[in-house]
This record gives sequence, structure tokens and C-alpha cells, in this order.
Amino acid sequence: MKCFELQGPSGVEGLKLVDRPIPKPGPGQVLVRIKAATLNYRDLLTIKGGYGSRQKFPLIPVSDGAGVVETTGPDVRELAPGDRVVGSFFETWIGGEPSAAKLHGALGAAVDGVLAEYRVFPSQALVRTPDHLTDVEAAALPCAALTAWSAVLKLGGVRAGQTVLTQGSGGVSIFALQFAKMCGARVIATSSSDAKLERLKCLGADATINYRTAPDWGKKARELTGQGVDLVVEVGGVGSLNESIRATRVGGTIAFIGVLAGPPPAELRLPLMVMQQQRLQGVTVGSVEDLQAMCDAIALNGMKPVIDKTFPFSHVAEAFQHMASGAQFGKVAIAVG
Repeated sequence: MKCFELQGPSGVEGLKLVDRPIPKPGPGQVLVRIKAATLNYRDLLTIKGGYGSRQKFPLIPVSDGAGVVETTGPDVRELAPGDRVVGSFFETWIGGEPSAAKLHGALGAAVDGVLAEYRVFPSQALVRTPDHLTDVEAAALPCAALTAWSAVLKLGGVRAGQTVLTQGSGGVSIFALQFAKMCGARVIATSSSDAKLERLKCLGADATINYRTAPDWGKKARELTGQGVDLVVEVGGVGSLNESIRATRVGGTIAFIGVLAGPPPAELRLPLMVMQQQRLQGVTVGSVEDLQAMCDAIALNGMKPVIDKTFPFSHVAEAFQHMASGAQFGKVAIAVG
């Protein structure tokens, strides 16, 4: 089979197209023919060695993929050849609370990912693809979509009538907007691009703020709501945390996910967070059970992931470069099959 292999933390230039034997599924395992993959910001960090000693080399990168069951191990009954499936980001976190053991072995870093024509998965780590989604759309679900689902519903507990603030137009942020609207919530979306803000309005954003022309966007968000938002889906990290604290109501939640906004400011407004009894909630994707619940909701509501651009398998380097540019709106995909 063809696959892309990274020999060391050398970035896009270190990705090499190589041949490996097609793996065979053992007991409790399933061989999946990968049809599509999508990129996350995490994948950019990974190919540069951003996971340190937890990374192994040579490595097949990228965590998010979807495909078709090719063959199954002798004791697998729940899946059959021809079934369309999505693989879980964490193969050993089936359900319940997270633990060190359950979070070990995330795809595309500690273990090989999906940038290959075939991959063997534990059968319990696979979820059937919602019928209305293409393989490219389904490949957007394991990390970005499930992270947004966990932030907005599982951990954020968003209800109809509440207000959610999203940051930017990457995969997690757009999924968060879609899930918030699915719940009947109001959404304030931020971006540095007026053109992207218009597209976010088309997806259902009730109000928008350009954070480049309004660097005090947290104050603006509080003014729009009168008391602050119920939930901020914080993908910027410590670099944008101060404004998220300003935007959040007394007793509200900041779902802390990303590192996109760079280093922290000289002074963090942590005392304000304490005074307002806000909750800072770390979010790390989710379990296989969470993935199933999310896919059920997506199927019931007919929701479609937003795909920015799909690259052929031979143009993987260009896909990474496009994502690194920040020009995308939604998910950057790779057609593998």
C-alpha cells in the first residue's frame, strides 16, 4: 500500500510517499480502506515534532480519516466488508471519564495515523458513517467535530436560548457554530476577515466581530449580550484568553482548546475569572461513545461539515501548506482512495 511516512520532525519536506505491506486484521480488528483524510492544526505541530518524546518515527501522520471496511478479524461481528466507517481519535478511550491510559496512543502522533491507503483499527474504535455524508465529509468528524461537540454539548452543556462565542473559521470553530445552532443557541462569531464573517453569518451566526479592527472584542461581545456570553469556544489559547474572560458572563464557561493566538499577554485577567466564578474547561476531543452520540445527532439533523478544499493524495504537501497559510474556511481534506 502507498502511505506517507515522516522519518523525523522535519516538517512538510520530510513527508515521503513509501510502500508498506497491507496489514492484516487480527482478533477484534478491522482492515479499513481509507478513502479520505482531513487536517487539523495538531497535524502541523506533529510533523514538526511538536509532541516531543510521545512521538515515534517513522510515523504515518494525520489522525482523522474515513473509509470502507475491507476485511475483518475472525471474531468481529458488528462490522462487515463494505461498511462505511469513521475511526476514533483515541482508540482506547471507549467511554467514561478520561484517564492517562485512555488518552495514550492518539492517532498520528504516538501511533500511526491515516495518511495511508489502508489501516487496521480495533473494531470497537470504529463508528458507522452517517448515510448522508460523503467520505470526505465524514473524515472531518474524529477530531475537529468531536472537540466542538464536547466543548458545546458534553462539557459546555449549552441549551436553547444561551449564547456561544466562537473564534475564527477553522474546523473546530465552524463545527461549534453548527452544534450551537443545532441546540437553539445564539452565536457570536469572530474573525479577522470581513469576508469570512459574512460566510459565518450564512452558516447561522447571529452576530459577528472583526477582532482585528476591534481588539477589545471581549468587551464588544459583552455589550452585545448585556451580561456576557454563556460559553466561549477558546481555540486561540492563552494569547486570546483575556478577551475571552471579558466576554464571558458571571458563572459562564470558557472551553479551552487551542494554541493558535501565540504567547500570553504580560498580565492575564485570572483574578477577574475568579471574581466572576467562571469555569475554565479543558477539552481533549472525546471517546468512541461520544463520537457515536455526535454521529447520531448529525444524522438526525442532516448536518453537513464545511469542507474548504480537497487535495489529491499525491498533493499532501500542498494540503499542509494551504492549511498553514490560514486561508481556509472549514476543513482541508485529502482524497486518499
